[in-house]
Amino acid sequence: MSQNILEKIESLPPLPKTITEIEEFRQKSEKDPFELLKIIEKDALIISTLLKVSNSAMFGFRSKVETPSRAINLLGINFTISIAIGGTVQNLLKANLSAYGINSDDFMKISNMSTTLANLWLGKVSYDLKEELILPALLQEAGKFVIADILELENKTPEFKTLLHDGYSTAQAEKEIIGITTSQVTAQIFKHWKLSENLINSIEYVDDISNVPDEYKQKAQILDVIKTACEVTDPLSDDKIGKAVNKAKAYSLDEKYLLDAIEKLQDRLLDEQ
Repeated sequence: MSQNILEKIESLPPLPKTITEIEEFRQKSEKDPFELLKIIEKDALIISTLLKVSNSAMFGFRSKVETPSRAINLLGINFTISIAIGGTVQNLLKANLSAYGINSDDFMKISNMSTTLANLWLGKVSYDLKEELILPALLQEAGKFVIADILELENKTPEFKTLLHDGYSTAQAEKEIIGITTSQVTAQIFKHWKLSENLINSIEYVDDISNVPDEYKQKAQILDVIKTACEVTDPLSDDKIGKAVNKAKAYSLDEKYLLDAIEKLQDRLLDEQ
């Protein structure tokens, strides 16, 4: 990992106390929704993000969600935690994402697409996997904020954009230009913030499946499929969906439930337009 990337990660501000409390709450075996509500009510940014996301058509709620308690009730504890941590992480990692052809709002929308896809797909496959992977599905692309900064710092953005234009995936272009991919950078960021090992290890090998430890192989494969379908440069395009389904087949994952989940997500996104 280059010195510029390491220095950028080391210079990141610490997580707010609210997120530390949420992370501690997340690791409890018994979770009380009221306790979570008391934590997030301390943070206006989290409440604003939670209500904004809850009211998007992606979730398809019939009436407007106006309070954090109702959001928790409708979304569930783990989904609420994911949105709370995801919005805060994005705010801390502010950077120009023009290297990827998107802005911060686009990034958050695509991240929400990823975690919704995880919820819809894995909800039909395994409750435990769904609960474990909702958060990593949302956060796995966070390293792109650091990479975008480094590309600008090293004047490599035009070269990077050329590779994307030539059909490289973002991971392939990252590896070619700076020698490291988003999943590895994201894992380093979360190590810096001392987040859970399960979160870190599920993400770290998404772009390097052949080297993932057996314990995390299935999780990394699922995240790879979700990342491929929701590729930031062209999320849920026919090409990306086709590649995601092919990966699911190669990993012996349930592609029928995946396609059903993608179709349901696309319908919700159409309702939002």
